[in-house]
Amino acid sequence: MPAKRSPARRPTMKDIALRAGVSESAVSFALNDRPGVSEVTRDRVRRVAEQLGWRPSTAARALSGEGAATVGLVVARPADTLGVDSFFLQLISGIQEVLAERHLGLLFQVVEDVEAECAVYRRWWAEHRVDGVLVVDPRTADSRPALLDELGLPAVVIGGVPDAEHPGMSTVWADDAGAMASVVDELYALGHRRIVHIAGLPGLAHTERRIRTLRAEAERRGLTEVRSVTTDYSDAEGAAVTRRVMEGDTPPTALVYDNDVMAVAGVAAAGELGFSVPGDVSVVAWEDSPLCRMVKPWLSALSRDTVQFGRAAAQELTALLDGGPSRTVQVPLPRLIERDSTGVARGAEVGANGGN
Repeated sequence: MPAKRSPARRPTMKDIALRAGVSESAVSFALNDRPGVSEVTRDRVRRVAEQLGWRPSTAARALSGEGAATVGLVVARPADTLGVDSFFLQLISGIQEVLAERHLGLLFQVVEDVEAECAVYRRWWAEHRVDGVLVVDPRTADSRPALLDELGLPAVVIGGVPDAEHPGMSTVWADDAGAMASVVDELYALGHRRIVHIAGLPGLAHTERRIRTLRAEAERRGLTEVRSVTTDYSDAEGAAVTRRVMEGDTPPTALVYDNDVMAVAGVAAAGELGFSVPGDVSVVAWEDSPLCRMVKPWLSALSRDTVQFGRAAAQELTALLDGGPSRTVQVPLPRLIERDSTGVARGAEVGANGGN
């Protein structure tokens, strides 16, 4: 049996004191920017600490009240749907860029539901594990803001809307309603009157905003064959719902998917049933990604800078950690990029006023 590897020994304040020729208390004063040592000694201690590769223990920092140098992110979604979700991968990339600049760590955890997420926040708070949190997937009935207020954890809600009840929280949000309205405008102009929105998880605030907007836009135009169907964001459910709606007596002429993965699966499912895209049915994906350009036809999609979305959220959280006020930041409206998956509805007469 191979011998068990022993962890490398980390340099300690005692090692620094021996090398620098000072007491351990002098090292502590110097490294924590406290009075009690001369500037010459402080510089010498810091130089030795750098040579030895010393770094402060996050556990010790937390116990001393100096913070954990870490922020938390909990995602309450099925774990098997996250690995293929381009939105979260890009969002975390943007978050990590900002945190790395500040030498802050990201503690990430996937849980089953919001109740489990709240339990994680309580544990992190009790153990001094994080200095603040980034909250994703705001709910229509959400217990998390009140809990985070109670715990006093600085927090930024990603994808929410301004919350007057919890003014201590910052919010970074996108106008999902405006984006959905732009999609309906384009499809209506192409003559589409039967539209199905294959949505994400029910109860998520952005899902409900998109559903409400689609309904309002349909009512404004007198469209009666427009509806939304919720899913778990997976390719399997995206394909299954596509088959179900396309096998109906009056199949839709346009499908709007809440992510790129479902849209790609939906194109394949429609093709298996003998429907062509966009000849028989037009397809729009909510999140543009390289995946949208790896299928035939290339998918029309709503595009936004999701990496910058993550950067903005992390910047707002670090501002809170620095003692700044809470703010509400709106990112630019997602822009519809028209590609080969959208076209004029079969049999529609499209004129200058858009539609018949």
